Amino acid sequence: MVLHGCGVKRGACLALLGALASVQCQSASRALAPLPAGGTHVLFIGNSLTYVNDLPSTVAGLASAGGDTVRTSQVTFANYALVDHVADGTALSAIRLGGWHYVVLQQGPSSVQMNRDSLILMTQYFDSYIRSAGARTALYSVWPAISNFSTFSRAIESYRLAAAAVNGVYLPVGAAWLAAWAKDSTLQLYGADGLHPSELGTYLSALVMYERFTGKDARQLPAQAVVAGRTLVAVQAATVRLLQAAAHETNAQAAAR
Repeated sequence: MVLHGCGVKRGACLALLGALASVQCQSASRALAPLPAGGTHVLFIGNSLTYVNDLPSTVAGLASAGGDTVRTSQVTFANYALVDHVADGTALSAIRLGGWHYVVLQQGPSSVQMNRDSLILMTQYFDSYIRSAGARTALYSVWPAISNFSTFSRAIESYRLAAAAVNGVYLPVGAAWLAAWAKDSTLQLYGADGLHPSELGTYLSALVMYERFTGKDARQLPAQAVVAGRTLVAVQAATVRLLQAAAHETNAQAAAR
């Protein structure tokens, strides 16, 4: 399954936004279940880079293991960029539901300039709704396909710029992958197709988000990798500790920028 960025030109994106601005959407009538004190609600909006291996539930599982409550929901469709989510409307309805602390936005790598522009523009569009719902916008910085590995740094920069454009939360997952490989170049973070994450890649991605959403240190979690409720028994404790350290160091570097 090949993912892409916006796939439309900036002018077309602006035209779409103008049309949508004149439409009154129905607010959701359903309410989120109450959280315990200190709990966090997170909505994920993205595509298969989010739903493969169920990243949202993996983040929730890490929080539970650390003694916290993070409840997650997702609006994710194959091959969707953010502009597709705007046109579809499901994600905007979910945001209007309210009760979220963070809304995580994700599309393809967005290393091509047109797709970078679209990522920033759509992030700004979503951010107005997210802020109105009382939440913060977070950008899930993904990676390019392994066949386009040379564009890794541009993909990282695209998401950093999008987060900065709305004073949002930058989730430096792509940078954490590079940090982990710097410690052990044999880590299999890509899945078999060379685009989607392996379970190990999803675990590392979730560690980055766990720290950002809870304020806790991932290195204090158990030395056991659990993805979507399933323990990765073949992953050694030393590897888990390496990934936890990579996530923590990357978040610290991002916060210092």
